[in-house]
Amino acid sequence: MKAVVFDLDDTLFDHTASATQAVHAWVAELGGTPSDELIAQWFEIEQRVYGDWLTGKLTHQGQRRARIREFLPLIDRPVPGTDDEQDNAFEPYLTLYRGNWSAFDDARPALEVARSNGWRIGVLTNGSTVQQNAKLEQIGLADLVDVVCTSQSLGYSKPAVEAYQLICEALGVEPAETLMIGDNLDLDVLGARAAGLTAEHLDRAAGVTLTQLIRSTRVP
Repeated sequence: MKAVVFDLDDTLFDHTASATQAVHAWVAELGGTPSDELIAQWFEIEQRVYGDWLTGKLTHQGQRRARIREFLPLIDRPVPGTDDEQDNAFEPYLTLYRGNWSAFDDARPALEVARSNGWRIGVLTNGSTVQQNAKLEQIGLADLVDVVCTSQSLGYSKPAVEAYQLICEALGVEPAETLMIGDNLDLDVLGARAAGLTAEHLDRAAGVTLTQLIRSTRVP
């Protein structure tokens, strides 16, 4: 191996915890009652409309507006009528989300082990370039990452073969020399393997950690 590529959300960056804390606080600010059911509905809406952005059906800001239009009625709040009003309605959640950004405890140690192996380090993420880079900066990992490729910057999103090939090119390595690690089996493992990379599934529910996956990969 000469390089390792990490997914970002729910691999290095704890998106689920950050968003859950933000929705809890936001709903309370709006006078609603946070609940596990509401959180689950938020994530269901998020996943569905985010997919519409990745396929070009919505703009990035458009998927945020779509979330507002679908979620506010669930807490009996009126939906603003104009785009600007919907953007303003989303902003308090976004501020809370940013305020709760955090890395997993094993993220920096794993990157440091990869660096000690002499590997190049990349991040491949289906997200917006500005926001994903801001996450890496705020959670204190940007200094250990050589290349960040987003679906927005590449014009391809995982699991398109081109996404993995392009980040390998950016890192100056061949796919066969590259390890991909992520929490999503389809996007981060099966997609990467189809592009010729070695790929490992980060199954945190089974007790797997990033450092375990890095240390278990043979170094020539």
